[in-house]
Amino acid sequence: MNNTIIDTNFNFPGQKSVYKGKVREVYTLENNQLVMIATDRLSAFDVVMPKGIPYKGQILNQIATKMMRATEDLVPNWLTTVPDPNVAVGEACEPFKVEMVIRGYMSGHAAREYKAGNRLLCGVTMPDGMKENDKFPHPIITPATKAEMGDHDEDISREDIIKRGIVAEEDYLILEDYTRKLFQRGTEIAESRGLILVDTKYEFGKTMDGKIVLIDEIHTPDSSRYFYAEGYEERQDTGEAQKQLSKEFVRQWLIQNGFQGLEGQKVPFMSDDYIETVSERYIELYENITGETFVKADVSNIQNRIEKNVLNYLSS
Repeated sequence: MNNTIIDTNFNFPGQKSVYKGKVREVYTLENNQLVMIATDRLSAFDVVMPKGIPYKGQILNQIATKMMRATEDLVPNWLTTVPDPNVAVGEACEPFKVEMVIRGYMSGHAAREYKAGNRLLCGVTMPDGMKENDKFPHPIITPATKAEMGDHDEDISREDIIKRGIVAEEDYLILEDYTRKLFQRGTEIAESRGLILVDTKYEFGKTMDGKIVLIDEIHTPDSSRYFYAEGYEERQDTGEAQKQLSKEFVRQWLIQNGFQGLEGQKVPFMSDDYIETVSERYIELYENITGETFVKADVSNIQNRIEKNVLNYLSS
């Protein structure tokens, strides 16, 4: 798929370092600036798939930046500008080494743990008598340690985060407060689109002057799970699978093809036709989550387009 961006190797003016995550590549420049590029890489079970998904990076970047603008009155974030459909520029931060996962419903990883008989997730008790995709009495925060590329994120409790000094207690209390506020706003935005925000994750960092801000992505289909609100109750009553908007459909396809990221397992072959269906699903996700028609960027030469747009911004 030549119309995808899998890897970048830019050398921007004042560039100091490059960090390559599972999906995003972050260029640190002088003057405390970050250039974050959303690639078309697809990660599932903490493993990067061999092929890119057309327009996925654009979709993730545009949803994340729109959602940051829609929540900046509640929680400060790192974002300064969006010079290219795949690029966000903002303030450099020291990231906290935890992902703040918040769950309004018993789905995905929580449901898999629950089915295995576990009622304690990250130090939080899940009530007895629940079935998959039921709503929790109150949203629960189930953090994970932030893994390096190729490693697995690990569940961790609030107590262990503080005890091990991963995050100072006074900072962690702010992370929890921001997480709940963002999830509430995300829930309201989803409701306005006829969706349910099931669960999501947020990442935070600290600026040079000590301010805690939201970083990375927010309310995207990679970091969040959405259900269609219409028919949710009926599907729960009849035990039917929920109609959802997230990359869970990719995870389910991988599971059906014998892959869950476990040692010794090989990523199943993804045909170009399957890749195209994944791209179409991501476009559907974008339009449902934002309520806007997706406009495809020029992908005839993505690398040149990104470089030109970033250089134009930096020179201005």
